[in-house]
Amino acid sequence: MVQAKTWILTKHFEGFPKESNFQLKVVDLPEPKDGEVLLEALFLSVDPYMRPFSRVRMKEGDVMIGTQVAKVVQSKNAAFPAGMHVVGRSGWRSHTISDCSDLVPVMPDWPKDVSLSLALGIIGMPGLTALYGLEEVLELKAGETLLVNAAAGAVGSVVGQIAKMKGCKVVGSAGSDAKVAFLKKLGFDETINYKTVGSLEEALRKAAPDGYDCFFENVGGPFSSVAISQMKPFGRIAVCGSISTYNDTDPQTGPFPHMTMIVKQLKMEGFMQSRWEKKNAESLRRLMGWLKQGKLQNREHVTKGFENMPAAFMGMLQGENTGKAIVEV
Repeated sequence: MVQAKTWILTKHFEGFPKESNFQLKVVDLPEPKDGEVLLEALFLSVDPYMRPFSRVRMKEGDVMIGTQVAKVVQSKNAAFPAGMHVVGRSGWRSHTISDCSDLVPVMPDWPKDVSLSLALGIIGMPGLTALYGLEEVLELKAGETLLVNAAAGAVGSVVGQIAKMKGCKVVGSAGSDAKVAFLKKLGFDETINYKTVGSLEEALRKAAPDGYDCFFENVGGPFSSVAISQMKPFGRIAVCGSISTYNDTDPQTGPFPHMTMIVKQLKMEGFMQSRWEKKNAESLRRLMGWLKQGKLQNREHVTKGFENMPAAFMGMLQGENTGKAIVEV
């Protein structure tokens, strides 16, 4: 019998998460039934979406939601033989009995010199989010100017690199000098440390005096209002996240430039990458190809040890990570 470690949500977050919101439990797992497999987690993802989704999709006492790369260690399902690596929404568990309904095999020709952790990052959901946001929502064109905030994160860093491949000017905003240096290394044309600039409005205007054709929005809050005011007529905005608001106890109700939206005839669209799920196999191969060709650079913030899941999650929400935040079991 296998013992599984699990992290439980003991109490819904009020403001920023605390250690007391989580409890580590050990449970005995039964043998897999016909059609089921036993999974062993190798890498687990911590993502901003977990914060708001925990409120709407979880009850107190549930296992924390999340995605992991796992190895099939015991199988009673011919489609998922022992030894296969998969991505699954198994939550914060070290081991899982799965009916395989939500498992996606890692591509069979995954290169041996590429860490499987990237299936949770640049060759996974964040990479797909970046790609679909640029191509499907913004329909980014060569010669345009793109603004992306949280640009040193798992999604934003890929957004900027793909936009440069498409022949665009890219302005990235991040929250530390080290992250700004990382963006410059990735090839961003202009970079802004939003925490140290005297005026965000002036910094954005200096970076792109003619304004922005497209805005890849990950942050929300006051940044969004300032950025929207500097969009060009008929500009497009892809709303991917709102991390600045996730830990608020009361919803933000600050100013929003409605007249700017009207007068400039801007288009704003929220999205999730799952809308284009049927394209995932082809899109992941494109991302892998760019990575192997050296057109995409990758950085991970790796926390070792399943017992450190809450610390990794809270650190990610505080912006400690550059690139994708990963927990290695």
